[in-house]
Amino acid sequence: MLEKKPIIFLLLATVTILIGTVVTMVAPFWWINDPKLAIASVKPYTPLQLEGRDIYIREGCNNCHTQTVRPLLSDTERYGEYSKSGEFAYDQPFLWGSRRTGPDLARIGGKYPDAWHVKHMKDPQSMVPRSNMPRYDFLQRPLDTSLTERKMKTLKFPYTQDQIAQLSGKTEMDAMVAYLQKLGNDIPWRKAARAEVVGELKNPYQDNMAVLPEAKALYQQNCAQCHGKELKGDVGPALSDLDKPDADVFTTVYGGTQAGMPAFGDTLGKERIWKLVTFLKSHQKR
Repeated sequence: MLEKKPIIFLLLATVTILIGTVVTMVAPFWWINDPKLAIASVKPYTPLQLEGRDIYIREGCNNCHTQTVRPLLSDTERYGEYSKSGEFAYDQPFLWGSRRTGPDLARIGGKYPDAWHVKHMKDPQSMVPRSNMPRYDFLQRPLDTSLTERKMKTLKFPYTQDQIAQLSGKTEMDAMVAYLQKLGNDIPWRKAARAEVVGELKNPYQDNMAVLPEAKALYQQNCAQCHGKELKGDVGPALSDLDKPDADVFTTVYGGTQAGMPAFGDTLGKERIWKLVTFLKSHQKR
């Protein structure tokens, strides 16, 4: 029996553990960092994006935010299409993470406009009231580019001298936003995942002003951060005189826009979106 032969047992156990380690850890790490496996549409980081990534690591953002959408319904419904290994071919090291103190960021690129990210980094609670994320307004300081070209060469990322020159005058905030806007934005998943309106587009609350208090609360919770508490605009345009048919407003809120407004179809549902439309249109009638 092996338990009576400790040396042989120890050797066999060691070999078994090593094989398991290679299969479950070493091999996947090798595959993930092999540029040959990159998805065609996924491009290496530009100098500005790479500097933003280094700042992201420096500030420990990966301690609270993961960057991988698991192939689970709970993940794909909230964050979008599950992550593919080819998306991370240029990530050295990868930043998948394991804790979600904050939301996953694998698909954050293109979800919001640059101005949203700037305001969120300066004062997270102004955009997400319940957020416990600290302020990063100090990122408005000048970007240190003394090692940028050396980093690009080391990682063998393509770049031009013009790209390096364009870093002059940039801030750490600019770099961070550029990096966040790249995440998940190299693959055409968002258009395919965009919620589509199904059924007749007729406002059931068009003449029901009783829904306005609830609708106003929905606006303050979901829209005021970008369009202002008084609908006068901020990151997004003013909505105080929304001269559009109810159906058009509903479609925009439900499915989002290419300009950076996220879709609310899955999170709010048709009924609450129609109430929100009624609230927005009520200001036009004043």
